[in-house]
Amino acid sequence: MTHPAETHARSLLASVRPTRPIRLYRHALSGHCHRVELMLHLLGLPYETIDIDLMAGEQKQPAFLAINPFGQVPAIDDDGRVIADSNAILIYLASRYDAGGTWLPRDPVVAATVQRWLSVAAGDLAFGPAAARVVVVFKRSIDATAMIERATLLLSRMQTYLSASGATPFLAAGTPTIADVACYAYLAHAPEGNVSLEPYPAVRAWLARVAALPRFVPMASTACGLNAA
Repeated sequence: MTHPAETHARSLLASVRPTRPIRLYRHALSGHCHRVELMLHLLGLPYETIDIDLMAGEQKQPAFLAINPFGQVPAIDDDGRVIADSNAILIYLASRYDAGGTWLPRDPVVAATVQRWLSVAAGDLAFGPAAARVVVVFKRSIDATAMIERATLLLSRMQTYLSASGATPFLAAGTPTIADVACYAYLAHAPEGNVSLEPYPAVRAWLARVAALPRFVPMASTACGLNAA
């Protein structure tokens, strides 16, 4: 039986390649940026990073607003094609550079499931564990209680989903998709926002499966929240 990682590797060989390194505008501690950088690694694509100083408001300056008028990272420049929004970038990279269609499957049910998790990444994840982490890591003067409650609810739902009878090893299928890439970083780093992963063994097992993928690259950790102990 062919290992899923081998299937992914073969799909990479059949894919088109960038004519020059893709430029990634990012902040190293942003989970939104990490999901793009992780996708670039998983696809084996050449890229270069341009760090944007969010604390200094560089993302709101004219030079960057010319790249992304919304003033947000990440954004990529692929030989003159500028794409912004992390989930949109994942769709672009998978559609353009994964000829085998493994990261963004065409099967209607799997494609719909991927979209469901992209919506989770932009909703419950962003306003739960991601927001709770932002408060701590970026030292925002905000009460994170509601964010932690949303994070706990999301993790409980994911625990049920991932441990259900007939559950797939990854969020949308038996092999990883961009759904896993979109959801990984903020869940793996949830403890930095004072959200414990200990009660959720199925979630932790899924995180471990993602981290074991060939070409996986982690996001930088901080000694914040539960990690500060």
